[in-house]
Amino acid sequence: MTGVALGEFALIDRYFRDRGAQRADVRLGVGDDGALLRLPPGEDLVAVSDTLVDGVHFPSGSDPRSVGHRALAVNLSDIAAMGGTPRWALLSLTLPSVDEAWLEAFAAGFGDLALGHGVALVGGDTTRGPLTIGVQVLGSVPAGQGLRRSGARAGDALFVSGTPGDAAAGLASLMGRSEGTDHRTGTDAPTDAAAFEARFLFPTPRVALGQALLPLASACIDVSDGLVGDLGKLAAASGCAAVLDVDALPSKAPRHCVLHGGDDYELLFTVPPARVAAVAALPGVTRIGEIRAGEGVSLREAGRETAAASAAGPAGPAGYDHFAR
Repeated sequence: MTGVALGEFALIDRYFRDRGAQRADVRLGVGDDGALLRLPPGEDLVAVSDTLVDGVHFPSGSDPRSVGHRALAVNLSDIAAMGGTPRWALLSLTLPSVDEAWLEAFAAGFGDLALGHGVALVGGDTTRGPLTIGVQVLGSVPAGQGLRRSGARAGDALFVSGTPGDAAAGLASLMGRSEGTDHRTGTDAPTDAAAFEARFLFPTPRVALGQALLPLASACIDVSDGLVGDLGKLAAASGCAAVLDVDALPSKAPRHCVLHGGDDYELLFTVPPARVAAVAALPGVTRIGEIRAGEGVSLREAGRETAAASAAGPAGPAGYDHFAR
């Protein structure tokens, strides 16, 4: 980044004051010591936060528009997993220096996604240091109805949205790596690297789907740390076991990416038997297994079931762990 003579408060005013939606429930937004927000009556507050670090959550030198988009998208995905409506965002941005071209693209990526989901940017902070983006999103859900990880029961069906594994394959492509073959056919993975890369660079938070699942799903989690790992978290929170039907997974990404790759931000959820037909009719979802009594995650392939095996590196059955060695 190239230093430019622009101060902190001018930076905020120029790039972030008017980003995102203009909401009537914002009494006071960017520019004061805090925001004043009005929660709708009969709603519970949903609060989520994530931090993105240069070289950890995205490759150094990434398109700043993608970085801005992803910083908000990962938080919107957490709101979606609870069936919530996102309303307000706070952004803490640490920059090594001020590069106005970078800031303009970053703010556009963040602001366009915020506007698309009706989210108002209401505050945050800027400081100097290694490139790090911290975002908090606040939303709401009808009182007592928020989806949780802990509601699955034996006999529930297991569903996922979209095509898990695509984002991990896209990251591998961006980093110049090959992750193997199509998990379903054993043949070389598709060569349409651009589509996989787009899924990593500009993930789609499934907010509308999460809201549709409120009266239908028994438990839900977003797939951020790997399908097997996040399924393990849901199963453990619910006190159940899970069986993942690998042959039913819709992605054409390599097997390792499908099972253990992160950054998809799809929804993984369970559905009681009486509601399966209604959920199966929703667009973009696939039934991929079931919940059983017991504990742990099993993989079913070609009619055989085996315990989920560890992945190489920090992403294993428990999901990606920043402090794993």
